[in-house]
Amino acid sequence: MSAPMYRRLVSDGPLLFCGGPYSNLEATRALLAAAASRRIPPERIVCTGDVVAYGADAKATIDLVRQAGIHVVMGNCEEALAQAATDCGCGFAPGSTCDRLSAAWFAHAQSELGPTERTWMAALPRRLDVELAPAGVTLAVVHGSLDAINRFVFASTPAAIIAADLERCGTDGIVAGHCGLPFTEVVGGRLWHNPGAIGVPANDGTPRVWFSVIAPGPGYVEIEHVSLDYDHRAAAAKMRAVGLPEGYADALATGLWPSCDVLPPAEAAARGVPLEAAVLRWKACPRGQRTSPAADVASTSWTRMTARVQGPPPHDAQSGNEAPAENVSVWPQRQQP
Repeated sequence: MSAPMYRRLVSDGPLLFCGGPYSNLEATRALLAAAASRRIPPERIVCTGDVVAYGADAKATIDLVRQAGIHVVMGNCEEALAQAATDCGCGFAPGSTCDRLSAAWFAHAQSELGPTERTWMAALPRRLDVELAPAGVTLAVVHGSLDAINRFVFASTPAAIIAADLERCGTDGIVAGHCGLPFTEVVGGRLWHNPGAIGVPANDGTPRVWFSVIAPGPGYVEIEHVSLDYDHRAAAAKMRAVGLPEGYADALATGLWPSCDVLPPAEAAARGVPLEAAVLRWKACPRGQRTSPAADVASTSWTRMTARVQGPPPHDAQSGNEAPAENVSVWPQRQQP
């Protein structure tokens, strides 16, 4: 069965976005509980793919995701496993540490999954367009980038590369996963957003994992980057019990990836520096008023937000007044080590 190219979802309420559950059943359960606590139903949860990867519970995590009824776009792991490929298709350099480590979890996932799971993965869409009706905003949800399922896009990726996808997507922005690190940028008036991954920490020296909530308002959207605590010890114990690489099991507690092969210099330098949660406000620019990338994007520094975008001021829920904080086009901010 070939995967449909794209589907469409219309929502008038907040949407929860998450990246790879990565066969981490404990983290996936915690995510669904967090959604329930926010009164976000499963039909308003969107996963950017890679339900299966590093963890011990490939089949159980797929079963939970399917039973919950959340939306999932195809990741490279689903593509590879559905096709019974010989590797995960993650885009790791051949012979790299990441490439060698991935062989173990990929073999474990292959052994756990049967025809039912592979048929489900093969039928996942490669793109989901999400319309946030009150804001008049539509976002394209993909796994890696618009054209390449396993392309890594980071906060430090040159603006021209991001802008090329945004110019061709036909929407107001893109939500993507794959790189495992949460960030938000505005390029040429359009949004690029990565909610982070649920299954593995963000290489920031803490066991927390990350998701996001995007809530529509009249003419704008509010983007909340949210950290999530879960029973990482239980998840790691199960990884060790089935003989998966110690580096990934250890990373669930330390928050440090066993290899930074895939990271650009800026992200590699930020290893072990804790991320700070944030709430951002973004107003999509009308198409005729969008600027060139050079006019709209500043440095993608991990330690300072150096660019601003126009939009309504954030609302202070406690006082009922408009908060003075400025809108930003670069996140995250990291605590100084």
